[in-house]
Amino acid sequence: MKRRVALLVATAALNSACFATRNDVRILQGDVLAMRGEIARADSARSRQMAGVATQVASLLATLSDSMRVTSARLDRLRGDTRTDLYDIQQQLLQIQELTGQSQRRLQELRAQMEERASQVVAPAPTPTDSTVAAAGATPPAQPTAPGPNQLFQLAQDQMRRGSYATARAGFQELVRLYPTSDLAPDALYWSAEAFAAEGNRTSSDSAYTEVLTRYPRASRAPTALYKLALSLDRQGKRSEARAAMDRVSREYPQSDEADLARDWLRTNR
Repeated sequence: MKRRVALLVATAALNSACFATRNDVRILQGDVLAMRGEIARADSARSRQMAGVATQVASLLATLSDSMRVTSARLDRLRGDTRTDLYDIQQQLLQIQELTGQSQRRLQELRAQMEERASQVVAPAPTPTDSTVAAAGATPPAQPTAPGPNQLFQLAQDQMRRGSYATARAGFQELVRLYPTSDLAPDALYWSAEAFAAEGNRTSSDSAYTEVLTRYPRASRAPTALYKLALSLDRQGKRSEARAAMDRVSREYPQSDEADLARDWLRTNR
């Protein structure tokens, strides 16, 4: 009898344990299903979010692309306008230079004409008296004055334009000899060097350019003469001397147009 009771108790305990295990399994399965649902919902929400972000990025990229196209078109128009403006400015500068050159030539011609007229004015001879006639015999004629610097410069420039370089050079040198303190003396000496250069006489032209720098270092022609001297040295293969002359242009005449040209030359001839 006791054995039956013990057997019944053991069987009941075994059945209770089986029921508890099956219930736990069902609960665990429910939790897994719930977790899967939450994961699926989270994935769906994340997918929608990513799709929205992708749409926004695509929209931003499209807007940026349109903005870049508009900006590029504006830059192209700006470059075109700038090139047009620069061309117009260059044309205006050429016109100004031409007008300035014409004005300077005209002023030089007028100054030369004034000097010529002044040289033609001869002081009236004094009225001879018996004593002067007896003493001197006759009144000596008045001597014409020498051509002024403007006359000499104008005559020499005319010969230069005709290609008569030797005659032009003689006129320029005569101006420097007679009127070394004239404002035209540096220009005359510079054009004397140009006449030598036109004849292919580099040694003499270099010497004349150097004389401009020695005698008139602060004249407006000085940086031009130094720059021309540097170019001549470069053509003769004297690169170190040419570089020294170009460097001198940029240092001693930094505000001149020739200084900009010298700096460009130095950058391209290292």
